[in-house]
Amino acid sequence: MSQIQPANTYPAPARPAGSRSVMPRPSDAEDRTRSKVLAAVLEHGPVSAAELGERLGFTPAAVRRHLDALSRKQLIEVKLVGNPSSGAGRPARLYVLSQRGQTELGTDYLSIAKAALTQLQDVAGPDAVEQFARTRFAEMESRYRPLVEAAGPDLEDRARALASALTTDGFVGSTTVVGRNAPNAAMLAVQLCQGHCPVQELAAEFPSFCDQETEVFSRLLGVDVRRLSTLARGGHVCTTHIPVGRVTPAPAGADTSELEPTVSTHQQERP
Repeated sequence: MSQIQPANTYPAPARPAGSRSVMPRPSDAEDRTRSKVLAAVLEHGPVSAAELGERLGFTPAAVRRHLDALSRKQLIEVKLVGNPSSGAGRPARLYVLSQRGQTELGTDYLSIAKAALTQLQDVAGPDAVEQFARTRFAEMESRYRPLVEAAGPDLEDRARALASALTTDGFVGSTTVVGRNAPNAAMLAVQLCQGHCPVQELAAEFPSFCDQETEVFSRLLGVDVRRLSTLARGGHVCTTHIPVGRVTPAPAGADTSELEPTVSTHQQERP
């Protein structure tokens, strides 16, 4: 007996041989969206879920779903930050890249470089590694100087130009002005942050990389700067404190060694 099809029901048309759907799989769209969230955490972290939603145009539920997924993969982690003005209330939950998240961003060749520098140190001593780092960052200083000088004498503008140059090189630089409303003008400063370090594993093994980079920042800006935290030593970002209110920038290329030694360019502590 033949089958009788229900009324108003028609078989789907056959798909031509060799054809395939052009619609992306839901997982593909989810992965792309999740990558956007991860990139936003990298660029703006420490950042709240609400701020991420505003920047990306996502609903709070969507942002938290992706944040939870990234947390399960151990690519991001939560940093609890108290209210600095009152010190009261529950601390804010801010998201930053985890050490694993940092490691997975473009560090394929670092193990080879680390082995090479270790062998160099064994053969020629630690001074050889320091000289290598000095030469590498001298090249960076040469490229960055015209960009920083073009920003003019204002330290805030120069710091922003330096952050932009760092971003171009993959360090994800940003600046924040602190102490704007402080009663003492000398407390005014800029915090230069680097959300990613392409050579983090090398810097963790060879501190000369962080030392030489800090020296370059000091020379480019013309003031004595202070390294508050580094990714290489466990910080969530690399943060450099740049005093603005108490120091006049030195002329371009000037020797900053005679500046008032109120802070050290080599202090690198985990926040």
